[in-house]
Amino acid sequence: MESINSTFAAITPDNWDLGDYAMRVLFAVVIFFVGKWLSGIGRSIFRKILEARKVDPVLISFSSNIVYALLIVMVVIAALEALGVDTTSAVAIVGASTLAVGLALQGSLSNLAAGVMIIIFRPFRIDDFIDAGGVTGIVTDLNIFETHLRTPDNKKVILPNGQITGGAITNFSANDTRRMDLVVGVSYDDDIRKVKKVLCEILENDEGVLKDPAYSVGLLEMADSSVNFAVRPWVKTPEYWDVFFRLQEAIKLRMDEEGITIPFPQQDVYMHQMDAKEGSA
Repeated sequence: MESINSTFAAITPDNWDLGDYAMRVLFAVVIFFVGKWLSGIGRSIFRKILEARKVDPVLISFSSNIVYALLIVMVVIAALEALGVDTTSAVAIVGASTLAVGLALQGSLSNLAAGVMIIIFRPFRIDDFIDAGGVTGIVTDLNIFETHLRTPDNKKVILPNGQITGGAITNFSANDTRRMDLVVGVSYDDDIRKVKKVLCEILENDEGVLKDPAYSVGLLEMADSSVNFAVRPWVKTPEYWDVFFRLQEAIKLRMDEEGITIPFPQQDVYMHQMDAKEGSA
C-alpha cells in the first residue's frame, strides 16, 4: 500500500514547479504519440515478414496485434517514466492483474494456445473433411479460439480448439487418394474363383477406380454364414463417396445376374424330442 501511495504522490504537481511539470507532460505526450507511431510501423514490418514467409493470415493478424499491444505497453511505461512516475509499482500491479485475469480465463487461454498450434502445424485446412473432437464434417472456418465444421447432414458444429487438439485428428482430405475397404459376402455353395473374377470385372469397368495404385480383391475370411471377400480399390479423395455408392449398387446387380448368392446371417436349430420316460425321469 505504501508503494502505491508513493506512486500517486510522485505524480502530484505539488512536488514539481509549474514549468517542470509542463515540460514533463509535454515530453510524455511526445513519447506516447511518437511511440504509438513507431509501434504501428513495427507491426507493419512484422506483418510483412510473416507474409513473405507465407504464414497463415489468421496467425499473421493475431501475432501482429500481440506485438503491437506489447509495444504500446512499453510506450506507456516510457511515458509514465517521463512524467516522473515510479513504474515499478505500476508494473507490479499490472502483472498481478494479468495473472488474475489469466486464471479466470484459463479455458479460453487453452483454446487460444490450441488455435495457435493448429494454425502453425496445419493438421487440416478450410474445406478439409475431418474427424476431430468426436465430430465428423467439413471445416468451414478456423480462428484462434474455435473451429467450425459442417456435418454431412448440414449441421453447423463449433468446436473449441482445445477439444480438437486434446484427441486424435483424422483428416480424410490430407491425401489425393484414398483406399476403399469393402467386404462382400457370398454363399459357401458359390464358386469363389467366379466370384473373384466378377468382382475384378466390376472394378475394371468403373472409371472412378484408379489403375495406380492398383486395386486388390482377395478371400478375407470364411465366416459363420458366408465366405467374405475383401474388395479394396483406390479412388480420388473427392470422388470417394460417389464411387462407393456406385460400386455397392454394381456389385449387387452383377451378383444377381450371375446367380451368386449374397447370404444373410442364419442359424440352424435342431429340436430334440424327449419321450415320456425321459421326461418323467
